[in-house]
Amino acid sequence: MAAESGRQFWKRSAKLPGSIQPVYGAQHPPLDPRLTKNFIKDRSKANALPMKSKKASSFHEFARNTSDAWDIGDDEDEDFSSSSSSLQTLNSKVAKATAAQVLENHSKLRAKPERAQAALSDVPTNCKVIKSSSEAQLSRTSEEACVRTPLQKQQSLPLRPIIPLVARISDQNASGAPPMTVREKTRLEKFRQLLSSHNTDLDELRKCSWPGVPREVRPVTWRLLSGYLPANMERRKLTLQRKREEYFGFIQQYYDSRNEEHHQDTYRQIHIDIPRTNPLIPLFQQPLVQEIFERILFIWAIRHPASGYVQGINDLVTPFFVVFLSEYVEEDVENFDVTNLSQDVLRSIEADSFWCMSKLLDGIQDNYTFAQPGIQKKVKALEELVSRIDEQVHNHFRKYEVEYLQFAFRWMNNLLMRELPLRCTIRLWDTYQSEPEGFSHFHLYVCAAFLIKWRKEILDEEDFQGLLMLLQNLPTIHWGNEEIGLLLAEAYRLKYMFADAPNHYRR
Repeated sequence: MAAESGRQFWKRSAKLPGSIQPVYGAQHPPLDPRLTKNFIKDRSKANALPMKSKKASSFHEFARNTSDAWDIGDDEDEDFSSSSSSLQTLNSKVAKATAAQVLENHSKLRAKPERAQAALSDVPTNCKVIKSSSEAQLSRTSEEACVRTPLQKQQSLPLRPIIPLVARISDQNASGAPPMTVREKTRLEKFRQLLSSHNTDLDELRKCSWPGVPREVRPVTWRLLSGYLPANMERRKLTLQRKREEYFGFIQQYYDSRNEEHHQDTYRQIHIDIPRTNPLIPLFQQPLVQEIFERILFIWAIRHPASGYVQGINDLVTPFFVVFLSEYVEEDVENFDVTNLSQDVLRSIEADSFWCMSKLLDGIQDNYTFAQPGIQKKVKALEELVSRIDEQVHNHFRKYEVEYLQFAFRWMNNLLMRELPLRCTIRLWDTYQSEPEGFSHFHLYVCAAFLIKWRKEILDEEDFQGLLMLLQNLPTIHWGNEEIGLLLAEAYRLKYMFADAPNHYRR
């Protein structure tokens, strides 16, 4: 009986060959739940099945409710021998109607503009009978796309792929945004005065950087705040030249050893992880960029044998690389072809990214040594802090046996980079570099504020699977500078209340 129920489960949960499923875990950014919400509602009405109980706590139902639009026929095999042949017929009709609509739209897009316009004018008269609500939704979506696409194609640049919102790197001050306000111009001028002074006041620079650094001055500001550049203006040029030469000296000395037996495992793991880094952003899928990342990570691992390379460190290179690349690129960088840059510029970006990442990791290296004790301590501190901040959420986790380590380990290991779009991470790091021990101590309070931000959604989940899936895929795809600013303000409030009074969160 157990074997039969096991077969029924896998039969029911099997996906169609070739279907695209988002993988929830370490290698993928958060999924926007709004993209599939309307379809799930329609599908649940058409494919509703009798249930044994009112409480939906099984993982079977959860899997059915989170299927995407290509999984319309998932339950056909299970119900083949039952009386649900009408549902199977309906699903096949929906698939055929959708395929026909896609082919029709594709042919219209490839036609000449005048023929496309003529075809669009005929769309309202070329209606067909809709047999289900899900088919109506699919047809409506396809027709709207058919109407809107020609206008969008006229406005977009040729051969430029459409980037999902989760992969958009540009912040609110990037190209394409509305003109800067008077306040933003004043802040930018303040930064330029500080950076151009003979000896930059680093305390004042941190104070100005806490609410965010303007895109135009972010590269040099990050170099100063990370300790890579000296505050003295006259020493900066020589320091940059010396450190860049030193980095490429390391490459000449160590990089060939990647093929030696005692370094093969390290290099192989780096080589595997690099393509998984921000897979939705074309910039990071370019071979030249991946080679740069491989060199940075391998040299760092060789020079830090106490920890070596640990999965997750690969993510920490990307914000620095993007920021230093933006110094030479005025357009949005997610589509930029780095082969258009000179060799000297690429070498400068690579060396600066290496040294700034090294400075960051120097402060949190215990996160990556054997057994990762730094992360263990931070997760435990987060649990104690949340138990004092919001006891109801804490007890909700205990009731359904959710351990903080099951979701917060990644928050500490990757500094919330897997939970937030890259544009938000860059804004977050403006503040982290302005805070003393920002990447270690202040990050704890950011994680606590981030968790409590979702208290309503957490308390609405009433089973282990639902809670874990929520916490591993929080809907932050539409977040920008405003949401990060509110998160940081709440984190600062928590730090002000608890950092200097640790007994407040000790039992």
